[in-house]
Amino acid sequence: MNTILITGCSSGFGLETAGYFLDRGWKVIATMRTPREDVLPRSEHLRVLALDVTDADGIRRTIEAAGPIDALVNNAGFGSAAPAETTPMATVRELFETNTLGTMAVTQAVLPQFRERKAGVVVNVTSTVTLRSLPLLSAYTASKAAVNAYTEVLALELEPFGVRVRLVLPGRAPETRFGETARSRVQGLDHEAYADLVKSVFARFAEPGPITHAQDVAEAVWRAVTDPTSPMRIPAGADAVIWAEEG
Repeated sequence: MNTILITGCSSGFGLETAGYFLDRGWKVIATMRTPREDVLPRSEHLRVLALDVTDADGIRRTIEAAGPIDALVNNAGFGSAAPAETTPMATVRELFETNTLGTMAVTQAVLPQFRERKAGVVVNVTSTVTLRSLPLLSAYTASKAAVNAYTEVLALELEPFGVRVRLVLPGRAPETRFGETARSRVQGLDHEAYADLVKSVFARFAEPGPITHAQDVAEAVWRAVTDPTSPMRIPAGADAVIWAEEG
């Protein structure tokens, strides 16, 4: 039975992906900053472990506790919205520490076993805002675009060892807690110079149209992990597919 480790499983994409793999006969190691046993169905094939991707010692302990795995999904992350001029540098650093450096650190901790075994899959979940720029998301987009570049170089380095690396790019997902986490870090949206821009952007977000559902992401991750012929970049969600085709 194959084993997958997924970061950021307390809600949204990570939670849905963990359940998706459990339903299909995989052993799942679901990691969360604050472990909760009640968000996923009880199963002998499920382990819930604590993991803060910004904590180097915590990463080491969690990877050791997890034991051998066949796939890693880096999903942990958060969003933030504000004009570039007014985004506090503390928020920028936090975005990169979690979204970018956290992904790199967890990956680095897992790679030795994949390389030695000459097998394994790494899937990094980023965003379609890296394909089409949107106002107010400069720092978030930069943190995810860096992961895109990292992932594509990593794929070249690991190919000789039989290790596959893929990107999953979700679109806008109002059903998840992304907006909630972004709002908790909002500073600078009330600057009068950007008032018209902020109003127009949020009006656009409220318009009906194709969106991404958490299951879209779970299905894309499943494809990335189980299909060796899958492309490097896999859009997840109806809007994500449109953006990828247009881009």
